[in-house]
Amino acid sequence: MRGVIKGVLAEELQNSLRMQKDYESALSKLPQGCLVQKRIRGHLYWYIVKREGNKVKHLYKGKLSSEEINKYQEAKSLRAQYRHALSKLKKQIKFLKGVLRGKEPI
Repeated sequence: MRGVIKGVLAEELQNSLRMQKDYESALSKLPQGCLVQKRIRGHLYWYIVKREGNKVKHLYKGKLSSEEINKYQEAKSLRAQYRHALSKLKKQIKFLKGVLRGKEPI
């Protein structure tokens, strides 16, 4: 009976590690940075703001269509969802590794 529980926990750990890899892969495929609108002399321009090391970079994108704006906003919400799920998953992995590392058989 105890070996069965440990086997299930080990299988859950493997699934969690695979999911972590998938989330990180999906995060890397999303466009970097956040879309920001600036008004300069009465005209609206779009910039991508992203961090490179300790510096914040503003990359000029010009005037964008509504489709492109929606694409960046969707990417921003997906990034937030992936980061939240990844945070929960890392806590779960830490817990499972701790349980499986214990000296007593489960």
